Amino acid sequence: MGRTPTPVTTPESSLTFRSDVAVELVKSSASDADVLFAARVSTAGEQSLDELKKDPERSKGLINYLMRDRHGSPFEHNSMTFFISAPIFVFREFMRHRVGWSYNEESGRYRELQPVFYVPDTDRKLVQEGRPGKYVFVEGTPAQHQAVSGTLRESYEQAYTAYQKLLAEGVAREVARAALPVGLYSSMYATCNARSLMHFLGLRTQHELAKVPSFPQREIEMVGEKMEAEWARLMPLTYAAFNANGRVAP
Repeated sequence: MGRTPTPVTTPESSLTFRSDVAVELVKSSASDADVLFAARVSTAGEQSLDELKKDPERSKGLINYLMRDRHGSPFEHNSMTFFISAPIFVFREFMRHRVGWSYNEESGRYRELQPVFYVPDTDRKLVQEGRPGKYVFVEGTPAQHQAVSGTLRESYEQAYTAYQKLLAEGVAREVARAALPVGLYSSMYATCNARSLMHFLGLRTQHELAKVPSFPQREIEMVGEKMEAEWARLMPLTYAAFNANGRVAP
């Protein structure tokens, strides 16, 4: 005879629902001077190292020129590592960005995944109008917001109960996790340089200064906005040149 299944219940009170994302800059080696010494080696050789001792403000024209004429490699000689907490569906979009990025994500094979799930708040636009390639999102009605919130919470509760049941039956975590939805929160480290981040921001944020329109999903845009704020603080001249030249990655 088989073992009697262990009943598992997961009351809704044990689940956590969030509508935010978290982004923390955990390590960086990034400054405007990094752009300048990399660019000036072309003409100054070893004397380009002098840029490290000078005020980058005096050479902001060079940074703007590099951005404007799309001389991109000088913007790669820096590094930023972010710790990000967001729904899994955000990370699946994120990892389409491959050049200049490194990722390490929390593993559902090696740890029991925690019951933290995404439920959009009432500011999240819910209704898509228009055809593919030419559409906009508009506000949802109170009834639609209530339906989204209630349905997602119910679905998450059922999914996490199923996950816990499989674990209690002795099923491996890497198999049991198949019961979980993409609204589950995950965490990862993402490391990039300024050039790869600019490419990400050009696609994953909307901005009034952008020459090329972008239509990102709001949740990944929320991550991008937080990363952008940290980068702007580290490399203000490069950031200003990015905006001044249409937010197009060089």
